[in-house]
Amino acid sequence: MFDLDAYLARIALPVRPTRDATGLGRLQHAHRLAIPFENLDVILGRAIAIDSASVFAKIVTARRGGYCFEQNRLFLDALAALGFTARPLLARVWLGATDTPPLTHTLALVNIDGRDWIADAGFGGSYTPVLPLADGAEIEAPDGARFRLETGEHGWMLLRDGDPMTTDGRDESSGFRPQYSFTLAPVFDADLALSSHWSSTAPGTRFLRQPIVSIVLPRGLAALTGRRYRLGAGQSVDIGEITGPEDYRARLHDLFGIDLTADEVAALDVF
Repeated sequence: MFDLDAYLARIALPVRPTRDATGLGRLQHAHRLAIPFENLDVILGRAIAIDSASVFAKIVTARRGGYCFEQNRLFLDALAALGFTARPLLARVWLGATDTPPLTHTLALVNIDGRDWIADAGFGGSYTPVLPLADGAEIEAPDGARFRLETGEHGWMLLRDGDPMTTDGRDESSGFRPQYSFTLAPVFDADLALSSHWSSTAPGTRFLRQPIVSIVLPRGLAALTGRRYRLGAGQSVDIGEITGPEDYRARLHDLFGIDLTADEVAALDVF
C-alpha cells in the first residue's frame, strides 16, 4: 500500500491536493521543490530499482533523490493514491543532441475530466509546470521561462524559452529550444525497465560520466555537475567550482538535502 501521508510529508505539502489541474500543479511543484534529481547511486555502481516499493524506500524513507524513472514512478503512485487517472510516457531528450536521441526520459499523462495534461516530476534540467496536451499550449514557469507544446515529426515536442541560468547548463541558447519529444504510445513496466537500465549502464551515457544533482528553487534551479555548481534564482546568479570533498558533502546537504558519507563522496571520484 502506498503511504500517501508519508509522501506528502516528504514533499512538505500539508494538505491533500484537489483532484483537478490546480491540485496536480501544486503536487508536482511541491515534489520538485523537495526532492532532488540525482544519479549518485549510478556513479557509485548501485543498481537502480524502479519498482514502487524500492523507489518509495529510497526517496521517501531514506530521503534521497533519484532520476526520472525513479521520480515519476513515485509521482504516478502518488497520483493513483489521490484518485487521479494517469499513465507513463517515454520521451527523447533533445538538449545537446546531434542525432535522434534514445528514449531515456519518462513523464506522466494525466486525464482530468476528459482532458489530458502532461506532468513531469523528474526532469532534472529545468522546471516545467503542468501543461494541457494541446498543440500550441504555453505556460510560464515560476523562474520566468516559457514552455510550449508543438506537434511535428517526432510526435509532441516540449520547447523552453528562458534564462539559461535557471537550467542545469546543457543549453545556453536563447529563444524556444527543444527540450524533449514524446508520443502517446502505451508504455509498459518492461519498457520503463529497459530504458532505465540503458540509461544507467550503457557506456558513455550522461549518467555514467559524472555525478549530477539538481533541485528546483522557488524561482530557479540549483545544479551540481561534477565539481561545478550553478545556482540561478531570480536576479541572483552563482557559478563556481567545488575545491574539495568536504565542501562537496556540505553542498549536497545544504542545497539538496542529501547526506553521503566521506567514503561515498570519495567513491564518486570527483576529486
